[in-house]
Amino acid sequence: MQVEHHDLHHEFPDMNDAIDALKARNAHFAMLYHSYNRLTGKVEELEEHDMPVADFTIEDMKKQRVRLKDELYHLLLAFRAGQESVRAS
Repeated sequence: MQVEHHDLHHEFPDMNDAIDALKARNAHFAMLYHSYNRLTGKVEELEEHDMPVADFTIEDMKKQRVRLKDELYHLLLAFRAGQESVRAS
């Protein structure tokens, strides 16, 4: 089965620098980032190996991944906005 990869660097290629900066500087972002990667790895492994799992289980995992990605994205946007306001000063 062809598996689509969902790592943050792939999902938000224009934010690679912000992702790396926040991983290093923000413990909350780093924790969410690692949770997102761990969950993404589990989902991709299940899909890649076509492992038997209840549909609602994988769907719940994907919903949780979307919630994590959304929170990470908002943190990235806030970080970028902060950088831009510093540059404008």
